[in-house]
Order: sequence, then C-alpha cells, then structure tokens
Amino acid sequence: MIVVMKPDHTQEELRDLLGRIEKMGLRTHLSKGERRTIIGVIGERELIQEIPFTSFPGVEAAHPILQPYKLVSREFKEENTRIRIGRQVEVGGEAVPIIAGPCAVEGRQVLDEIADALHAMGIPMLRGGAFKPRTSPYSFQGLGELALKYMSDVRERTGMPIVTEVMDPRDLLLVYKYADVLQIGTRNMQNFRLLTEVGQVDKPVILKRGMSATIKEFLMSAEYIVSHGNDKVILCERGIRTFESETRNTLDLSAVPLLKKLTHLPVVVDPSHALGRTDLIPAMACAAVAAGADGLMLEVHVRPQEALSDGAQSLTPQAMEELLERLEPVARAVGRRILRTNGGSQRHHSKAVGDSD
Repeated sequence: MIVVMKPDHTQEELRDLLGRIEKMGLRTHLSKGERRTIIGVIGERELIQEIPFTSFPGVEAAHPILQPYKLVSREFKEENTRIRIGRQVEVGGEAVPIIAGPCAVEGRQVLDEIADALHAMGIPMLRGGAFKPRTSPYSFQGLGELALKYMSDVRERTGMPIVTEVMDPRDLLLVYKYADVLQIGTRNMQNFRLLTEVGQVDKPVILKRGMSATIKEFLMSAEYIVSHGNDKVILCERGIRTFESETRNTLDLSAVPLLKKLTHLPVVVDPSHALGRTDLIPAMACAAVAAGADGLMLEVHVRPQEALSDGAQSLTPQAMEELLERLEPVARAVGRRILRTNGGSQRHHSKAVGDSD
C-alpha cells in the first residue's frame, strides 16, 4: 500500500501514523520527495486492509500497489531516483557517467596504466574485479584484498570512485571497507542471502540482471535490497542468454525504456559483457544512451591481448577515447551529456562550444 501525506502534514501526524502501522506488525518505508511524503506499507494484505489510512490526520490518499515489487516500482515513487557517488558523480540525472576499467585487477602497474589513461580522458569512475566468478575453476580468480588495496590507492591518487563485485556475504565487510559502489554480478542476482546483506549497508549497489532473468525477476531482486533498507540501487542490463552464438550474450536494449517505465531506479548498460567482442561495443553503447541509459559500464585494458580475464571484450584506451567522441552527440540528441571530469571535462566543453558555433 502507498500512503500519500498531505503537503501540510505535521511531523506529529506522520509519527502517529507510522507508529500505528508498525504496531500492527507491518513494515514501513518512508520516501520524501520534492512535493510529497509517501509511506510504503509492507506486510500481509489482510492486516493492511484493516487500517483506515484516509481517516488519519495528514493523510491525503492511500493506493494499493499492483506490482509484486513495491518499493522499487514507479507507483511507489514517481520521480527518478538519483544516486550520488563521491563528489562529482550522480547516476540518474542529466549527465551520463561511464564506469570503465579492467575486468580483473591483475597487478598494481597495469592498473595504474589503465586508471591514468581513463583519468586523463575524464572518465569519472573505475571498475575492476578483485574476486572473479569464472566458469572454469582453473581460470584467474582475482587477487582478493590485494586488488582492493591497489584500487584504493588509485582512488586516493586520482579521486575516481571504485566499483567492484562482492560475491559472498562473508566478503561483504572486506569489500565494503574499500569500495565506493558494490556490484552484484549476473550469477548472484538471485543470491537472496547476499541481496539481504547488501540491503543493510549504506553504499550504492549495482545489481546486474541475471543472464536468464526476466524483467520481473530482476526487479524482485532489487526489491530484496531496498526492502532491507538500502535504496541506493542501480540496475544494470548486461545481456541475456539466447540461442544466438555470434555474441557472448544478447544485449536487451528494450529493457532500458521498459525498466524506466516500471521503476524509479537508475538503469545502466554493460555492452562489454553483453557482446564479448569489441567491434560491436561502440554501436551498442551509442544505442544504449539513445535508449535512455543512465550510465555505461565498459571494460578497458592497455594491452587486451595480455589480459588475464575477458581481453576479447576490452577496449584499448584509444578506442575508449574514440567511443567518447561518438557518444557525446548521441547524448546531446536525447537531452543528456556524457559526464567527463578533470581534463577530460575541459576538452569536452571546448569541443561542444566549437560544435555549437
């Protein structure tokens, strides 16, 4: 149930209503927007129906939520959720940030080379895997905490917030100590124990769509996180498994406008894992921005042929720079802009001014 408070309600009226709801054994989720305060009421339908919400002082209306996912639905919150990351990044606003870096952190020197190249272009966020879920037990599994320390050092030097995956609830506190954004990978989208645990921390979470998951299942997984208290969830479309064998997965770009219609959460796209080949990434990255994506996740490596993980889908820094040039006019065409920080932002600004002349 959604309970909408009147614009002029008092804090006492709000406290009284919350107390009554919670006394009935129901859970509440408070959302304060620019114009309205909304209470999400969660629990057994029979108990909810016993409460005469509209008879309480300060209540304007009460509406049942029809979707099985409640707190992440557009019914619960009409305005888009915007999530701040560090000092310069906001996901869900006008600017479209790019999260780039290696699939896996392989060592300090190569990570520094990649990060320095990205930082020089104005890429605002760095991705990199410390714990890697690999299909083969004989493949490189990541450097663990050592990789997290290397990424933390890069952040101290460049100011770039870092994104890395947490695979197991037992590693959550360790990853939380270093990361600015926690990532839940495709194989863990329905690891409900892990979703519950990250729902109890106060850092943003990028939730990747399961490779065989429906949109409804995807949103129900996001609901797990939000219902446990963490509403800083970013959805990531990373491709789904189909009969097609020419690409690693099939990038479902129809999911972007559909998700934007169904949920208030921001949506980013990962073309690298979806396609598995670099020659298609530029076209699909541009298409993702045109479809309304709030951000892009891209794999970049200075020497893809030497990468220990996913070299075939990793762009070189030069290819990344060329892609930025292609993305900027696409973003402008749909009323957005590609977020570039530091020196990269200045180059982008100068080019944009020249274009407008």
